[in-house]
This record gives sequence, structure tokens and C-alpha cells, in this order.
Amino acid sequence: MALRDILIHPDPRLKTPAKPVETIDDGLRTLAQDMLQTMYAAPGIGLAAPQVGQLVRMLVMDCVKEEGVPPRPMILINPRITWSSDALSTYEEGCLSIPEQYADVERPAEVEVAWTTIEGTEASERFDGLWSTCVQHEIDHLDGKLFIDYLKPLKRQMITRKMVKLKRERARA
Repeated sequence: MALRDILIHPDPRLKTPAKPVETIDDGLRTLAQDMLQTMYAAPGIGLAAPQVGQLVRMLVMDCVKEEGVPPRPMILINPRITWSSDALSTYEEGCLSIPEQYADVERPAEVEVAWTTIEGTEASERFDGLWSTCVQHEIDHLDGKLFIDYLKPLKRQMITRKMVKLKRERARA
């Protein structure tokens, strides 16, 4: 397992829709484990393959934050939302590709998601709370969408300018 570099916005790969996974092989399994390790190290609760420069429809997440509760790492391949609640919830979202920037985003409060597991079996689950927000945020990444795309243009431009400056500073370091 290895830590992967997380792309920082603006990067064209973050705006490119990911391709469906056709084959689950050792390369994909390695990518999934690397993504989990990278997510935990960041630290974060979710990470989509495009964020590490791999344009395939896979995400990892683990929203367990309670002390003493065992982690619940999840790997979702070709995830798709099959149902959304009419009820909405607002959550202050952040993103590993947009460090230290946060904004309120309104999304369906609950979603049902179907996906293929890393073992190749079909799975589905209904998510609510932080899990619901996280899985929708990560599926957006697979569609080339960022949480700042939900914001008003001025706020989005302000955050983008901060990220351009951050990338310049990191390139100099």
C-alpha cells in the first residue's frame, strides 16, 4: 500500500467524468487499498479515484467518527444512486481536493446506493446523516462535479483563486 498524491482544484481531471470499471483486478484492488490509506492519512472520510488522478468510477469512505467504534472502510465500484429522499439536509462540506475550504451544501437527506464490491458482488444500502452527504459528495466527483459547483459564482471564484494560490505556493516549496 502507498499514499497517493491528492489532486488540488483546479485540475482538469477533477472536472472529467470517470469511466465505469470494467474489470476488478489486482491493480484496482491495490488502488482501492492505496485510496483508503490516503484518505485516512489526509485525514478524510471519503475519497474518489479521480482525486488521485485515476478516472475510474470507484470511491472509498468511512464516516465512523465515534470514539471506540470500529472503523467501517467501504469500497464502492460503479456506485449509483437508485433513490433519494424528498427531505433535504444541509451540511458544511469540505474536500481533500479543496483543502481548508468549507461551505454549506444542501442535498437529499437520505439516498439508496447500489454498487459492486471489490469482491465483485452487487450491494446496496440506504445512507443517512453524514454517510448520505459523503456518498453523494464522492459520487459527484465521479461525475466531474465538486461541492463548490453548488455555490454562488462569486464564492466559487473566491475559493478557486485561493486554490490557485495554494498550488503556486506548494510548487515553490
